[in-house]
Amino acid sequence: MYLDSLIKVSEIENISFETKARLDRTNIEGWLKTVGGFSNAVGGSFFIGVENGTEKLIGFDRVSADAERNYFTSIVNEHVFPRPNMKISFIKYENRGKELFVIRIDIKESAIKPVIVKFHEVPSIYMRRDGFTNGATYEEIFDMARKSSRTQYDVEESDYKFDRNDFKGLFAFYARHNDDRKLTDKALASMGFFNSARNLCNGALLFSDNKYDKSKTRVNCSVFSGFTRGSNRIVTINRFENNLTDSIDNIMDFVSQRMNHSMIKRPDGRQNIDAYPKRALFEAVVNAIAHRNYHLDGTQIQVDMFKDRLEIISPGGFFQGGDIKKTYNLSNIISKRRNELICNVLVACNVMEAAGTGFDKIMEEYSDVDEAHKPYVVSSSDQFTIVLPDNTYSEGVTGADSELDLSFVPAKNASVHDAKILAFCYEHARKANEIAAKIKVSDSSWFRSNILENLVEQEYLEKYKAGASYWYKTNREEVFVQE
Repeated sequence: MYLDSLIKVSEIENISFETKARLDRTNIEGWLKTVGGFSNAVGGSFFIGVENGTEKLIGFDRVSADAERNYFTSIVNEHVFPRPNMKISFIKYENRGKELFVIRIDIKESAIKPVIVKFHEVPSIYMRRDGFTNGATYEEIFDMARKSSRTQYDVEESDYKFDRNDFKGLFAFYARHNDDRKLTDKALASMGFFNSARNLCNGALLFSDNKYDKSKTRVNCSVFSGFTRGSNRIVTINRFENNLTDSIDNIMDFVSQRMNHSMIKRPDGRQNIDAYPKRALFEAVVNAIAHRNYHLDGTQIQVDMFKDRLEIISPGGFFQGGDIKKTYNLSNIISKRRNELICNVLVACNVMEAAGTGFDKIMEEYSDVDEAHKPYVVSSSDQFTIVLPDNTYSEGVTGADSELDLSFVPAKNASVHDAKILAFCYEHARKANEIAAKIKVSDSSWFRSNILENLVEQEYLEKYKAGASYWYKTNREEVFVQE
């Protein structure tokens, strides 16, 4: 039996479609890019349980079909951003008296483009053309962004109606920061909290007591015993899925209860010192909540406390600002609002400056410290990080760029650079030119073939292609962090 026995031939001829007998667990990027390609083009249908090329029906029994569907959904949720608009259905048929199923996934063209497939921490953009899926060109990516009907997540209209009883937490938060004044319906309406029909916006729901999407508000807080994530035991870990005002309070409480305190002598007496100045900490937390990319499902704000610093990582790069290399001059960063409604509410609550001077306040709180204790920010395409040094740690920030202490059997024909390369690629995938720059050698064909490929051949490095570049990541089954 073949696919055309289950659906109309004209339907096959008139839609974009792809078939797979089974989802390949060893090469998930091979079929994930089809999902991304359909989303970035005009949509299409993906059939699982159908032999590729011949369109012969392979099918699943009921239990296996359900398991394959669940695997597909979990992998897409983990690696494709924003989540594609999909409808998954089962097509039942019989073969020799046995009930079998084909899984059909109808993927619509995304209103939010480009849709990104992120694999091994490397983002890629794919486009479906003439029945094939390949990397999108620069022109296509630009055109997708230009034509996208994307709006800010927080101002999109929801189906929920405004009811003051759903926002008791927000009103209490507002009163606490505004001398017990009341946040009125008129003030909320003026911000765009709800429309004339009293339909709430998505951003308003994130402030509600129980109607918010928990996948949008996840916060993960951790305390590490040392300087890096990979080399030290996690002392404490807390996870929160609360509304935005509770998230601010939860992060502040988590850090405040666990940070170090010290005392220094002054001519006029002793002065208590907190690891992180309260005002700077608060501004950093509010920044993460206010400018998080809420389009990205399955992500979380990450708050990590190390021996020498605090890192607050917010999903989504610096809005309309491109990548920001490690910079200490926070005052020169021009903050642009990703979430207009959320920012307006936080400004009304008196916890955020309308003028966008939060970074200036962080700088002010650290104005008297030495260079080793200066706060800094780093932004990439998918996250924005604020680093606050621990003022009670005398040496300042030492661990953020430190190399991991790795344990591995030396490779055959080992080079003096192997340990440094494996440490550099342990937590993040890197391109060859990045690795060469890190170890301060020329990015030559000799370097690639004799050093990198030697590690790849002996399975110390994993090599894969994303877009036009090859990326390298340390194989954690062969290389271990020493405790």
